[in-house]
Amino acid sequence: MFRSAINMKISRILKTNAIILLATFVGYLVRLASGQFDSEFNLILFVTSFIVITITWELFRNLNIQLNKFIPFEKGITQRIVIQLVSGALIAVMVRFTVYALGEPYLPMKLDSMFLASTWVLYILAATAINSIFITRYFIDRWKDSLVMTERLEKEKALVQFDNLKNQLNPHFLFNALTSLNSLISENPTLASEFLQQLSRVYRYVLQNKDKNFVSVGTELDFISNYVFLMETRFGSALKINIGIPDLFREKAIVPVTLQILIENALKHNIVDAQRPLTIDIYIVEDYLIVGNNLQLRKVVETSNKQGLDNLKSLYKFLTDRPIEVERDEQRFSVRIPLL
Repeated sequence: MFRSAINMKISRILKTNAIILLATFVGYLVRLASGQFDSEFNLILFVTSFIVITITWELFRNLNIQLNKFIPFEKGITQRIVIQLVSGALIAVMVRFTVYALGEPYLPMKLDSMFLASTWVLYILAATAINSIFITRYFIDRWKDSLVMTERLEKEKALVQFDNLKNQLNPHFLFNALTSLNSLISENPTLASEFLQQLSRVYRYVLQNKDKNFVSVGTELDFISNYVFLMETRFGSALKINIGIPDLFREKAIVPVTLQILIENALKHNIVDAQRPLTIDIYIVEDYLIVGNNLQLRKVVETSNKQGLDNLKSLYKFLTDRPIEVERDEQRFSVRIPLL
């Protein structure tokens, strides 16, 4: 950290001096082309100008630092700007007075009185421009900080919304699962026992991964196989879930319970009937995991908060530059999830 701060300071000094050197060199070339001074005196002016501008710049920079300590912008923007510009103008007047008081006797010619009068204005304007750079930089830095803060708050908001979504899904899912389990206990005790084991694995996964931003696709698929067993046991032949994920994609990452949310979303919004089975396909195209289903929409969706997919999109936006894509036509609905 300390070494990094030193390197940044050295870099700043080198950049500043390079700009000053370039400006004074341009002045040197202009004077050289005009032929107003001989080469030796022009070189002296070049060195002197570089030293004076460097010192003046440091005076303005230290003025800005001290004002940041004692009269920060947070205490009053207008007051701070006025004080900085007036103080800068006073420094410019003192520098101009010192430079001409010490240097004018050595000039090979007497300067025009009109030119001398205009230099006071030029020095003040230059000081105003330099201090305006410091002031502008402050507001640009605060603007950048606000963008970072806004992005951080948006990410936190997305995480909270996603957690709320998971918390809303779990009680609803548990209610339906326990209802199905109650029916199985008397009808098929063996299947009921297996159903209960799969249910415990589902909740173990949710508890273990609820605070993680992402898990491997392989881990999510192992979890979803338990969830699929529960759903297919509950709906029977009315539901078909096909999973076709090549092994080479199992090491990719995905947000935990993404598949559960998308399957649950399909079950909420579509009719699930033995005469009209709902088919959900989970597969890979390029670097996207796709969850798609045939459309047979319910007229009324009582348990939908219409925010599940939006919350999932918000969370993925902060984990990857590739957004979640939703594709829909008259027959199918698909969600493309970017693999992380």
